[in-house]
Amino acid sequence: MFNGRGRSARSFAIILIAHLAVIVLWQIVVDAFHIPTFILPSPLETIATLGAAKYAWLQNLLVTAAEILGGFCLGALVGVALAVVFTWSPLVSLVLLPLFVTMNMIPKVALGPLVIVWFSYGIVPNMLIAFSICFFPILLTTARGLSEVEPDLLDLVKSLRGSRWTIFRKIQLPGSLPYVFSGMKVGAILAVAGAIVGEFIASERGLGYLMIQVQSSLDTPAMVMAVVLLTLLGVALYGLVLGLERLFVVRDVRLQ
Repeated sequence: MFNGRGRSARSFAIILIAHLAVIVLWQIVVDAFHIPTFILPSPLETIATLGAAKYAWLQNLLVTAAEILGGFCLGALVGVALAVVFTWSPLVSLVLLPLFVTMNMIPKVALGPLVIVWFSYGIVPNMLIAFSICFFPILLTTARGLSEVEPDLLDLVKSLRGSRWTIFRKIQLPGSLPYVFSGMKVGAILAVAGAIVGEFIASERGLGYLMIQVQSSLDTPAMVMAVVLLTLLGVALYGLVLGLERLFVVRDVRLQ
């Protein structure tokens, strides 16, 4: 256990140093080549925008965070639930899964205006756009995990008169968890993109809305700061999924 913790700490230190090195290099390049601020601000100029009240960073950050988290949670819930239904009913899977595949091919940018027309402006439409992007990978990976069970093990449980619920709870669900979390990690990344797509199309609050507002005045430091905050939101959500995976899935069976 100590060796495992030591490796984790060393890996985290390497990742942190790599990120800090990029930031330092960014500052050096901007200063050395005298790059104009409207083209590429330095890290110090970018961070300085956090002190400006006109950007309402906290309010916009919380709105975007709510859209990302809401869309992701809805995507995880619907994706896992549908995967269970598809596993229990091959007929439903045969009818609905091709439809979901076809719907997933629709560009979400094109779907965004329709969502705005149907649900108006606000956090909920952007949640739905984030959900529409992130739920499909969770559905596919969970369905695969539920179906990849050793036939001999299923036959053994059935021979002991185990019910379908017992098979699901004792065998299929624990065995599918690595696949569930693998899909959720992909979904966490896509949920961030989905929320920003919604805010770019039409919104009144959020980091994407703020980026559109400051773009007209070439306020590049604020745009870069918004991108940094979006990245941090994505990293936080991804880290949350990783933490849950470490809690519920043993190391040896995790999908990389």
